[in-house]
Amino acid sequence: MDREDMIVMEIDTYLNEKSKYGEEMEKLNSSQRVLLIIENLEREINNGGFDQFYWNSSGDYAMETINALKQIGANKTAEIVKKANDKFPNGIVPENRDKRGEILEKISEESSEYWNNLDTKFYAPNKEIGKMEIDNIPSLLIDFIKENKSDFEK
Repeated sequence: MDREDMIVMEIDTYLNEKSKYGEEMEKLNSSQRVLLIIENLEREINNGGFDQFYWNSSGDYAMETINALKQIGANKTAEIVKKANDKFPNGIVPENRDKRGEILEKISEESSEYWNNLDTKFYAPNKEIGKMEIDNIPSLLIDFIKENKSDFEK
């Protein structure tokens, strides 16, 4: 693990504790919220893909995740998340976990292969897949933290 990953993980751990693992997001400022939302996405995708992301509480922020990624300059990753979200009716992922679960019950089977293909794109940082080079999220987060340093001071 390189140093950037470790720094981001340390901040992520702190923000998770501060927000009671996302249950009290109002305790975070907007910059902290961006980092936590992106880290939650990465954690879920790396552990179980988009299917897991949507089933778990991280999916509560699926729509907001696109804007968070754009804020740090991860536009290619934002496009992947948008494509994943597009499998929901009208491209809108419900924030409510129960409502999202009802939809997932209906679309999971048909969306599974599609999401698996997007998972593959997400897993391949800094490698070309087709014509798309994936964003280096840890590096972009470090730049974001530096640009918003006062928002991350304890």
